[in-house]
Amino acid sequence: MAIYSHHILPRLINWVMGQAMLAEARARVAGQARGRVLEIGIGSGRNLPFYGAAADEIVGIDPSAELLAMARQAAAQSPRPVSLVERTAERLPFEDGSFDTVVVTWSLCSIPDPSAALTEARRVLKPGGELRFVEHGLAPAPAVRRWQHRLTPLWSRCSGGCHLDRKMDELIRAAGFEITDLTENHLPGPKIMTFMYEGTAVPSGGATPPPPQRAW
Repeated sequence: MAIYSHHILPRLINWVMGQAMLAEARARVAGQARGRVLEIGIGSGRNLPFYGAAADEIVGIDPSAELLAMARQAAAQSPRPVSLVERTAERLPFEDGSFDTVVVTWSLCSIPDPSAALTEARRVLKPGGELRFVEHGLAPAPAVRRWQHRLTPLWSRCSGGCHLDRKMDELIRAAGFEITDLTENHLPGPKIMTFMYEGTAVPSGGATPPPPQRAW
């Protein structure tokens, strides 16, 4: 199992996360990040080419040394400073209010305690900061949901802890965020894996009311 988790799985994750159909969402989410940016679950650094001129500095955390080794190669090509930290998201080693933007893409599914990670994300955001996210999760169709619940225990064992059945918008709100923009829809592929939540959230209190939910 150690050979799989340390050598095979990181390469599989890197390959899956490199699929072309994910690029547009990366451009929308990472491309609008500004200031000092914390990326939770940076993995192999697939988002790094998508950060725009408004991002001054990227700090990426990930618990996988193998994925971070790949990310260092991507960071070497970045036009802005990139720091990489081997760390879990549930206890961030940063001071309160130290980031303008927190980015998380396809990572909340596999963090053991996503609520704790989101609470930490809220803590390290500066006043006026944003959480920008795109995640797969629980689909609205009852038949798809049933299969997501059935398959998650087995799927999580072979996919690095990935859960198919987390309702991402509820997790984000429960951690003290107000979602100001949310898009939900399926990408091409198996419906149990491709229902996406994409949007922006701000710490609750003083945020403008969220607009109506839209679909792609």
